[in-house]
Amino acid sequence: MLSGNSPPTVHSSVKMESLKECDQAPISDIESVCQCGAIKDSPRLSEVKHASPEDAKSSDLPDGQQKIDINVPPTLNQIRSSDFLNDSATTHDGSPEIIGNGNVGSTERSSPGAEEDEKVASEKSKNKTTFSDEVPENVKATLRLSPSMSSNINNYDACENSFPRVNGNPMMEEAWERLNKSYVYYKGKPVGTLAAMDPSAETLNYNQVFVRDFVPTGLACLMKSPMESDIVKNFLVKTLHLQGWEKRIDNFTLGEGVMPASFRVRFDAAQGKESLLADFGGSAIGRVAPVDSGFWWIILLRAYTKCTRDHTLSSEPIVQRGIKLILNLCLSDGFDTFPTLLCADGCSMIDRRMGIYGYPIEIQALFYFALRCAQQMLDAEKGKEFIERIDRRIEALSFHIREYFWLDHTQLNIIYRYKTEEYSHTAVNKFNVIPESIPEWVFDFMPLRGGYFIGNVSPARMDFRWFLVGNCIAILSSLATHSQATAIMDLIDERWEDLIGEMPLKITYPALEGHHWRIVTGFDPKNTTWSYHNGGSWPVLLWLLTAACIKTGRPQMAKRAIELVEKRLSKDGWPEYYDGKSGRYIGKQARKYQTWSISGYLIAKMMIENPANISMISLEEDKKIAKPRLSRSSSF
Repeated sequence: MLSGNSPPTVHSSVKMESLKECDQAPISDIESVCQCGAIKDSPRLSEVKHASPEDAKSSDLPDGQQKIDINVPPTLNQIRSSDFLNDSATTHDGSPEIIGNGNVGSTERSSPGAEEDEKVASEKSKNKTTFSDEVPENVKATLRLSPSMSSNINNYDACENSFPRVNGNPMMEEAWERLNKSYVYYKGKPVGTLAAMDPSAETLNYNQVFVRDFVPTGLACLMKSPMESDIVKNFLVKTLHLQGWEKRIDNFTLGEGVMPASFRVRFDAAQGKESLLADFGGSAIGRVAPVDSGFWWIILLRAYTKCTRDHTLSSEPIVQRGIKLILNLCLSDGFDTFPTLLCADGCSMIDRRMGIYGYPIEIQALFYFALRCAQQMLDAEKGKEFIERIDRRIEALSFHIREYFWLDHTQLNIIYRYKTEEYSHTAVNKFNVIPESIPEWVFDFMPLRGGYFIGNVSPARMDFRWFLVGNCIAILSSLATHSQATAIMDLIDERWEDLIGEMPLKITYPALEGHHWRIVTGFDPKNTTWSYHNGGSWPVLLWLLTAACIKTGRPQMAKRAIELVEKRLSKDGWPEYYDGKSGRYIGKQARKYQTWSISGYLIAKMMIENPANISMISLEEDKKIAKPRLSRSSSF
C-alpha cells in the first residue's frame, strides 16, 4: 500500500443480515455494504494525457523501455529455483548451495534415553508437521528467503492430516499456508504466486506467475483479514512495467498495450542480480498472445482501489496511460462491423485450440467488464474524449451480446424456424445461420425455464456450447440483465448434474467427441473428451459461481457446490482440473497444489461468510445503457 494510506475501518453501523436458507432476493445495492468502506460511484481519478514513462516516473517503476527477446531462453545456470538458502554454504562454482526437500538437519534431544521423550518422538514421526515446525530454532537462524520464491516445492506435505484444525476448518488453514508458500519475490517484495507447486510433475511453465491465475489470489489477499494488499499492488506495478517492453515474436512487434501472459524471476548468479522475464505468447502453446490478461489486470486494479481506497495508485499518470493502452487496442477502428472483439483460438483461459475462434463469450464479457471498470478509474476531465469512446462501445456491445448471444427455449424455437438467404435490414436471420446446424444435444439440454449466453456468434455460425466463465462474468459485470441473470442461474440449477457433477465445475459443456473433436482440436491429446478444456471440471471456477449465486440471491446453490469441493479437493492434493462427465477423476495431466484451485476455494468461502466481499468484483447495472429493442432475456 502506498505511504500515507491505511486500510479502512469497518464501521459498526454497516451490517448485513445473514443469508437465509431460502433467500431468493438479490442484493440490491452491493456497493453500499462493502466491508472495506469504499463509497459508491467513486470519482474518476486524475491522469496525464498520453503521458510517457519519462514524463511521469514512479519510485516503483524502472526508467525507460526495455527490450526482451522472447525467442532466446535463458541458460540453466542463470535460473535459481531454490527457496531456502544457507548463507554460509556454497557450491564449487560459488553459487549458493540449495537445501533440497526441506531436510535441513536435526538437533539432539537433551535426554535421548528418557522413555517419555521416545514416545513423543515416535508420535512426531507418525504425524508430519509443516516445514517451519520441523526446522529447529538454531537452524532457522541460518536460513533466509530466496528473492524468487518463499519455499521449496518439495517442502509441501501431501498428508491430509498434516494441518491442524483451526476454528473448525482445517481445509482453510491448509489453503492459506499453501498459498503463502507459493509467493514469488522480486528484490525482496512479493510480486505474485506460482501457477502450481507440484513436486511430482515436470515444471514446464507452471513455475511462472500468470496474470489470469493471480487474480483469484489477489482477491483472496484483499478479502483476508487483516488485508494483504502489498502483493496485489506490487503485482499491478510490475506487470505494468512489463507492458512497456518492446514485444517481439519472430521479428514481429506486438501492440504497445499488450500485457504479458506470465513472467518469472531470473537470477544471474555471476552478477548477483535479479530480473523479470516475461512471456507475451512467444513461448505459449500455439504462440498466441493473451487477450484476457489486460482485462483481468484492469479488473484487479479496480478491486484493489475499491477495497483499499488507495486512489493514488490508479491516479498515477503511468497507470492511467497503461489503462488507455490496453483499451485502445480494442477500441481502434477497423473493418469489423460488430462491437465485439475478434479473437483467435488460445487467447483466453482456454489457451489451446478448442474452436473458439471469432467472438468467444468469455472475451466479450471480460471486455465489457474492463470497459466499465475503466470508466470508474479514468479522469473525468482530462480523459473526457476517451471516456466517450468507451461509453459508445459499451452501449453497442451490451445490445449486441444481449440480443444475439442469448439463448433460451423461446429463442431456440425461433432459430429452429429460421429462413435463410435473407437480405436487407428487415432480415430476422441476420447471420444467415442454417437451422440444420443446430446440434441435437441443445434441444435436450435447454430446459423450459432457463437460458444462457452461447459461446460464439459469427456469420453462418452459432456455437451453442455452454461456457461458465463468460456467463458468470456477464452476471458480475451486469452485462446480463436481471432476467437474464436469473435465467442463467435457473439453467445451472436445472442442469446441476451436467454442469456441476461430483466436482464443480464444467468449464464448457458438452465435450467435443469423435470426428468433431479431431477436426476442431487437431487431435489434441490433452483436450480429449471430458478432460482439461474439453468438458473438464475446474475447481477454480467455484469463486465465479459463488459470486454469481450471491449477486442473484441464491447462496444455497453456492454452499451446495462448496460442500462438494470440501469432500475431495484437499484430499486429492488441490489438482488443477478433474476428468470425466461428472468430474469424478483427477485430471490425467493435472498439476497438484494448483494455486488458483486453492485461492478459488478461499474466495468462495470468504464470500459466503461475508457477502459484502462481492463488491470488489461486482458492478451494478448501468442505467445509461438502453435496453434491447427486442427483449429475449425472459425465459419460461
